[in-house]
Amino acid sequence: MVDHEEVDGGGRDGGRRELPGVKVFVEGRYRKLTRDLPQTVFFCPECKGHPRRRQKCARCEGFGKLTRDSVQELIGWVVGAFFKTRKNKFHGAGREDVDVRMLGGGRPFVMEVLNPKVLDVDLAAVESEINKRNAGRLEVVGLHWTEKDRVRVIKETPHAKEYEALVTTEGPVAPEKIRDLVGRRLTVTQQTPVRVAHRRADKARERWIEFRAVEPGPEAGQLRVRLRTEHGTYVKEAIHGEGGATTPNLSQLLDVQCHCKELDVLEILDDEGEKLAVVKRPAVFGQDV
Repeated sequence: MVDHEEVDGGGRDGGRRELPGVKVFVEGRYRKLTRDLPQTVFFCPECKGHPRRRQKCARCEGFGKLTRDSVQELIGWVVGAFFKTRKNKFHGAGREDVDVRMLGGGRPFVMEVLNPKVLDVDLAAVESEINKRNAGRLEVVGLHWTEKDRVRVIKETPHAKEYEALVTTEGPVAPEKIRDLVGRRLTVTQQTPVRVAHRRADKARERWIEFRAVEPGPEAGQLRVRLRTEHGTYVKEAIHGEGGATTPNLSQLLDVQCHCKELDVLEILDDEGEKLAVVKRPAVFGQDV
């Protein structure tokens, strides 16, 4: 829960002095309810948010970021107010794209709070304040004390996911194609997509995909596709195929070109595709999780 590297909690300010070297770790899950919110601070790729360079940056027009806020900031601003610090690091169990909602039980995360002035914080009150401030955009559930080692577990444990995609098709879909698809777990080969080539090695990766349901969408020419995928699967490309860079893909399997209009993460699963156990929040500061 608290990592003591160098503690200095005394002084005339009643213990409110910054505690250099102290780190507090809190864990929970977040549900992202909007399609315009990145997980961490989305700095401008041109000026990197630098105070001087951003002033003349045409890309972000001096803002230093490409989005107004992020999951990290919306949680961190409230956490910081309770712990009396502006410094934090956000560690998520993977991440979803900016335009993808995170629904269901939420995505696990650890917030590493740096140099707090206050340690005895009511995490239930923190959770309530985060949710009140961000109604309709972001929810946090199960906020609880945790340990430094959980950061490695959260970041390195592979997780399958369950998704629902709203898919548009360029033509009619034969019912027998859908019947043949549902319930199957397939192995797909994916070349690194163009959209992430600047930050991922260009190579072919094999991943499993399991189609759970394919149903009519809200409009003609649309389908709702529910699927589970292995960690590291590029789901949008598994739907449209990116010109054959992912094979097989939904377009090939249904014999009609498909496009991913909207995508939601429904659940974070274990690596075999089963649901994770939810850690309950301790009621008392310092109680083991």
